[in-house]
Amino acid sequence: MKTFVTGLAAATCLILAGGTGTAHAASTTDATLQAVVDRRLASDRTGACMAVAIVEQGTVARTYRCADPRDAGRIGPDTAFEIGSVSKTMAAVLLADLIERGQASLDDPLSDYLPEGTKVPSFEGEPILLRHVVTHTSGLPALPSRMQTAAADVANPYAELTEADLLASLGDATLAAAPGTRFEYSNFASMVLSYAIARRAGMDFESLLKRRLFAPLGMRHAYVDDPPAGVRAATGHTPNTQAALSWDFATNLAGVGGVRATLDDMVRYVQGNLGFAETAITPALERAQERISEQPPMAMNWMLAPVAGRTVHLHEGGTGGFSAFVSIDRERRRGVVILSDTTWNSIGSLGSLGMHLVDPSLPLGKPRKLASPPAALLEALAGEYRMPPFPQVSLRQRDGKLFGQVTGQEEFGLAYDDAGDFFPTVVDAILRPQKKANGEYGFQWMQMGGVFAATRISDDAGPSAAPSLSEAELAAYAGEYPLMPNFALTVRVRDGKLRAQATGQGEFPLEARGKDTFEAAAYGIELVFKRDGKGEVASLDLHQGGQVLSGPRN
Repeated sequence: MKTFVTGLAAATCLILAGGTGTAHAASTTDATLQAVVDRRLASDRTGACMAVAIVEQGTVARTYRCADPRDAGRIGPDTAFEIGSVSKTMAAVLLADLIERGQASLDDPLSDYLPEGTKVPSFEGEPILLRHVVTHTSGLPALPSRMQTAAADVANPYAELTEADLLASLGDATLAAAPGTRFEYSNFASMVLSYAIARRAGMDFESLLKRRLFAPLGMRHAYVDDPPAGVRAATGHTPNTQAALSWDFATNLAGVGGVRATLDDMVRYVQGNLGFAETAITPALERAQERISEQPPMAMNWMLAPVAGRTVHLHEGGTGGFSAFVSIDRERRRGVVILSDTTWNSIGSLGSLGMHLVDPSLPLGKPRKLASPPAALLEALAGEYRMPPFPQVSLRQRDGKLFGQVTGQEEFGLAYDDAGDFFPTVVDAILRPQKKANGEYGFQWMQMGGVFAATRISDDAGPSAAPSLSEAELAAYAGEYPLMPNFALTVRVRDGKLRAQATGQGEFPLEARGKDTFEAAAYGIELVFKRDGKGEVASLDLHQGGQVLSGPRN
């Protein structure tokens, strides 16, 4: 089976959960942390190994654990992991440092930092500012246009992308809205920022990291291209236990996701962000944590998550073979680091374990273990599907197993785990069944940061046309729908489309799929609106991941 899509994993996801945590009574010990990690990781079908730390004032708890204890030698204190998009927070600190030195401002146009003559898109005369780049509201697409032609190997997709390719891609881009008005996670914009910071500082990005960030914080083994003595690079893996290639970036583009670091390096990074020691980079670390955006709440490349009445800074990262999670809880003076030698992007990343370590009131989750799929599910999934922009997909059941085939490609087998996901053994991907409100099944295909919705092709007719609704008809659904304490879904009409936004998260578009039914396929969300006796919209049901949340319309 061929790979559908490549890309650096985004570090954001829709989180439909909340909690009311309690303060930690005592510092976490190594043994306590090990027990928590083992509850989530032991015997997990991914075979992952993880280096985990909880950083508190005066103490650090550490553990190195593997799903299979026989793999314990894969990682240790001298092991450097790819931290993926957590690198973006480090690029933000370097920008904040330039601001502290009077060499930059968040209100500077991005174009001022690029070579003369570089074509940078604008919208009706409104330019992209640096503040738009560090809040993912620049309007630039997720990936540069020249990347697809530059990438020689989908397993290492950024390796052949040059600075010239990146700048030329700016000339190809157009903005659909004014910068600052829409959130769209963009690795493209982050690579441009990395290049711009290095250019303004007058040195390559790795040298700048080492001089201004790594050295002051004592991150002795962190690097991009040039590993220090005494460090070994971990081998990455896919969630189906296969070894994965390392991802490489042109040095000046590495702020998007190219940093490698040991657990102790990241502990020192968290300690610096918590202000446990005053260094030359402390003012920049603090500036980078200041809130500068509300849709969704963000500091400079830090996501701001509401947790039990507090605001926690966090970022996740994922490459082809690694996952990472870092959080900074300024109120509790506490941080969390998770580094994994296996990418968990397609199975929800490290958020479950990470957020539980941030606050134990949040669910930990459990290991994914191989299982036999229910016969009824196999029967319900079998059929023909459309999955734009890719060809038709066939699902078949045989001997108690599911098989898939993309038109023009070979059939492939899919294993099943007790979390309810199917996964191919030949590539890193997930097939997640989606049961709709009417009982019919579709599925999501998730691979390398891409999420694709598949809808069944009827045996006796083509797909039914989505209803066309006027703005007045769409406005009938607008309102706020409380789903849980301190958690609501706001539905509004903008630019002729219905859109929704969960508390503390980014807005996402909804597509009409039937009478009073809308879908956000990228999140596996279906909204079914309910009407009262007068025919007015009175409530909604949110279907996601086999669960239903209901809320009245306010």
